[in-house]
Amino acid sequence: MSRLIVCSEADLPSVNMRESLLSQGGWEDMGSSEGASYMRREDDVMMSIADMHIRHEDLDLEAARFGVDPDYVVVMSRHSSKSGRPALTAHPIGNYHEADFGGRTETLVRSAPAAMTDAVRRIHALNSDPSVQTCFEVTHHGPWLGKPTFYIEIGSDETHWGDRHLAEVLAHVIADLEPHDEYRSLVGIGGGHYAPRFTEAALSSRVNFGHMIPNYQLEGRGDEDIARMIRDACEATATDSVYIHRKSMKGPEEHRIADIAASLGYECVKSKDFEPLRSQL
Repeated sequence: MSRLIVCSEADLPSVNMRESLLSQGGWEDMGSSEGASYMRREDDVMMSIADMHIRHEDLDLEAARFGVDPDYVVVMSRHSSKSGRPALTAHPIGNYHEADFGGRTETLVRSAPAAMTDAVRRIHALNSDPSVQTCFEVTHHGPWLGKPTFYIEIGSDETHWGDRHLAEVLAHVIADLEPHDEYRSLVGIGGGHYAPRFTEAALSSRVNFGHMIPNYQLEGRGDEDIARMIRDACEATATDSVYIHRKSMKGPEEHRIADIAASLGYECVKSKDFEPLRSQL
C-alpha cells in the first residue's frame, strides 16, 4: 500500500523521525510545491511542511496536486501531556464536538485501523524502556483530510521531544508496518484519553481499533448526540462493531450506550470473543 508520511518542520520529534527515516537510505528527492518538499522510497512519499500539521488542512489534497495519491497518511508528531511521563502513542484524528485544535466541528477523519494498531504493537515490541508508556490515544484534533490518517507521537513534554532514540524507534515502526486487514476492526467506547483497555486488547488479540470515544466525550450528552458520535465513528472506521470498556462506566450508562449502538444496527462485541494474538512481533 502507498503511504504519505508527513513531517512538520515546526515539530522537533517530527523532524527527528524524518531524519531517522532518511538515515535508513533509499530515498529520492521529488522536488517541492506550494511550500512543501517531497521524498520518495518505493511506495512511501514523505512530505515536509513548514507549519504545524494539526492546522494544515487538506494535506492530502495538496499532495494530490503534486501527483501523490496515498492509501493512507501517517503524521509524525510530538505529544503533550501535563503528566510529563514519556510516551509513544498513536491515534486517529477528528473532532466529536468543537474544533479547537484544527479539523472540522463534529467531523471525523477516516481512520486506518490496521496500520495504526500494527504501529502500537510494533512500538510495544521495540520499546525496551518500561518507563516509556506505549498506548493508543483516543480520537482528537485536526487537521481535516479525506484520506485515512493516524498520528504517531513522542511525548510528553520538551524534555522528551528531542529524544533521538525514541525517534529512531518510531521511524523503524513506520518503516516496518505490516497492517493486518484481516483482523476485525472495532470502535472503542469508554475509558480515558490513553485508552488502556483498547491498548491491552490490541496487544493481546487479533483486533484492530479505529476511532475511540472516551467517557469525557459521553458525559452530559443526550442520546441523539451519543448516537451521532457512535455512527460517525463506525462510518469513519468502516465497521459495524463496537467494543465498550464496561468497567470504566456504571452499569446503567453501559446499558444505555449498548442500547444506542444496537438501535443503530451495530454489534457490541466482548473480549471473550476475541481470537488471541498468537505471535508477537
